[in-house]
Amino acid sequence: MASLTGVNKSLIIFAALVVVLAGIKAASVIIIPFILAAFIAIVCNPLISFFGRYRIPKGIAVVLVVLIIVGLGVSLGGLVGQSVNDFSQQLPEYKAKLQEEFVWLVDLASQYNILIDRDQILSMFDPGKMVDVATNMLTGLGGVMANMFLIILTVVFMLFEGPTLSKKIHMALADPDRKMEQIDRFLVSINSYLAIKTLVSLGTGIIAAFYLWILDVDYFVLWGVLAFMFNYIPNIGSIIAAVPAVLLALITQGPLTAGLVGAGYLTINTVMGNIVEPKFMGKGLGLSTLVVFLSLIFWGWLLGTVGMLLSVPLTMIVKIALEASDEGRWVATLLGTGENIKN
Repeated sequence: MASLTGVNKSLIIFAALVVVLAGIKAASVIIIPFILAAFIAIVCNPLISFFGRYRIPKGIAVVLVVLIIVGLGVSLGGLVGQSVNDFSQQLPEYKAKLQEEFVWLVDLASQYNILIDRDQILSMFDPGKMVDVATNMLTGLGGVMANMFLIILTVVFMLFEGPTLSKKIHMALADPDRKMEQIDRFLVSINSYLAIKTLVSLGTGIIAAFYLWILDVDYFVLWGVLAFMFNYIPNIGSIIAAVPAVLLALITQGPLTAGLVGAGYLTINTVMGNIVEPKFMGKGLGLSTLVVFLSLIFWGWLLGTVGMLLSVPLTMIVKIALEASDEGRWVATLLGTGENIKN
């Protein structure tokens, strides 16, 4: 009877989870701008603290931060938007040239008795699809940013409410004496992660754009912004960001430049991801590599481009919430790296 009760409870929890996820999927139009606003508010919170150290009133500090956000957003959005439009108009021509390069590789392989069916390979593998992935994600994020006024307004309220958030959570969870230290640890870890990740991603984007400018690759600003955004996506984000730039260099300047672009991206991401970021972030937030990859797929399906960009922080929210529950602690253990497991 006890086991039957446990099964029924698990089925109820699973059914409730399905209903919640379906609700989030249906309300994604509202939820996505809210999540993006929370991300911007967390990233900008250190600026509020910085202004506070110079005794600048909080209202003025929030106005200054919002002006910075709007100024950067408008200038960068206009520049990137024009680049996206120009690139989209040239895309059919680029894809045709890319297929010609791919056919040349197939013909070269046939000279060494490596026989490949050209039509079958092209039907199975369209190299232009790689470029479409990046441009579609940029377009999707641009669609979200169309609600800029709502996002900025939400950011303003979040910045004003930020200092009292921890106290409210403790009161809501019946912990007025602040004994649940994991709540504060979670808020600090997420804040630190997003702040450090943003700075590292910004550095990655600037270095990549400058490097492509030196090599005279078209739309270097667009690829720099792409490198900045996709650096938030763990594991495969840097690869996706590099593919369009490498392919464009291949069809416009040849294999040598494409190889230099690929080597440059590899060097930049190795240095920034394996040296600079771990130095400031430490051991990270305790998620296994498999979970990071699966979270990318799951949150991307649930919330689109924004979900992919924020897959790690969103998964950390779930992990910390599960750690606070006796029933869900085993799931949190599965999500972790397993460093505490003894052999």
